[in-house]
Amino acid sequence: MGVLVCSGATCTCSFGTTPSNLAVTPQNKVLGDMPFANISDNKPTVNIPPFGMCQSLANPQVASATSAAMGVLTPMPCMPVTSTPWAPGSPTVLIANMPALNNSSKLICNWGGIITITNPGQNKVLVP
Repeated sequence: MGVLVCSGATCTCSFGTTPSNLAVTPQNKVLGDMPFANISDNKPTVNIPPFGMCQSLANPQVASATSAAMGVLTPMPCMPVTSTPWAPGSPTVLIANMPALNNSSKLICNWGGIITITNPGQNKVLVP
């Protein structure tokens, strides 16, 4: 069982230094008065804000700054790069013709970070 995720949900990235809040655009995604997310709400800056500073050496900016600091990890501003949808999504609930996002879904950043939902933004709607 999972909880549907709505706009304002708190997300964290395994390589980020601060949490951020998921933004869900309301087109075709309003159930009641809250826009709920689906697995395609994965666009950097549109849906996924930065997570403070990035600490992944797979990020070219972090790798370059770390190299310039003689190997001392040097975090750089986070700019998520997400090219795949959230997974797994709800197998039984569709929002805007796509599987709904639930609190167990994960999103992979191209720099190796795993983005997770730490607070779905609400706790009333359960999905199987």
